[in-house]
Amino acid sequence: MPVPLHTTGKASFDDIYHRPDPRDYYTRLADLDYRIPELAKPHFQKQIRECRAATGTDTLTVLDIGCSYGVNAALLRLDTGMRGLAEYYGDASEFERADLIARDRARLAADDRLPGVRFLGMDAARPALAYAHAAGLLHDTVHADLETSEPTDEQRRTLASADLVISTGCIGYVTEKTLARIASAHPHRPPWMAHFVLRMFDFTPIAAALSVLGYRTECVSGMFEQRRFASPDEQAQVLDVLSAKGIDTAEYESQGRLYANLYLSRPEFPRSTASNTRNQS
Repeated sequence: MPVPLHTTGKASFDDIYHRPDPRDYYTRLADLDYRIPELAKPHFQKQIRECRAATGTDTLTVLDIGCSYGVNAALLRLDTGMRGLAEYYGDASEFERADLIARDRARLAADDRLPGVRFLGMDAARPALAYAHAAGLLHDTVHADLETSEPTDEQRRTLASADLVISTGCIGYVTEKTLARIASAHPHRPPWMAHFVLRMFDFTPIAAALSVLGYRTECVSGMFEQRRFASPDEQAQVLDVLSAKGIDTAEYESQGRLYANLYLSRPEFPRSTASNTRNQS
């Protein structure tokens, strides 16, 4: 079956985010060698270490935007990679959803590598959020579209608890509107941010909006593979977008894969140690 294209030009996988559990998600993306969360893992680990040092506490809250079934939380909390997760869920074809959830919770209880870190997830796909929360991968969730509306008071309180905001694939679907609303959720404590952004999407408007809020943004050197193209049509669309932006694709997207850059945004003023007193429920 042909993979439909999103308005951005990328393949649309909307259907796999609305399943009751992540088995189809990992199966579909494993077929495309989806690897960006695993490549992002050591960089997020570094941000967690540095953010802990800056706040002076081992307790930290990480918000993953576009978290789907909690994939970044799973990779950071467990000693596994994308292939390992695909095999783990692929071996569970006969399990009921409740059994999968119980198995995930037992695994986390036995092998959580970051017990002092709270993980929050924000996504527009309610079923994916619900699974990640029920399985214990995410401690709390925000089901919202901040492109079209301000967060509710309850959502704002949850977003305001974040020390570090991460993402591996949502930029392009979300813009400076969402990130500015998250950055300003707490009136005095803007979070650090680390976003992996496909080269077809311009991070400049986001960096500009964050700069107004007191952030400094840098692009980390290096390119990061996201996945193989889902179809020749997707590759052609993406190459057209990149060509129109004057971006050389010869050694990257023209070879059959999507590539991303890593952008780090931090408030220019020192962070308060008030994070110690924030909600740790």
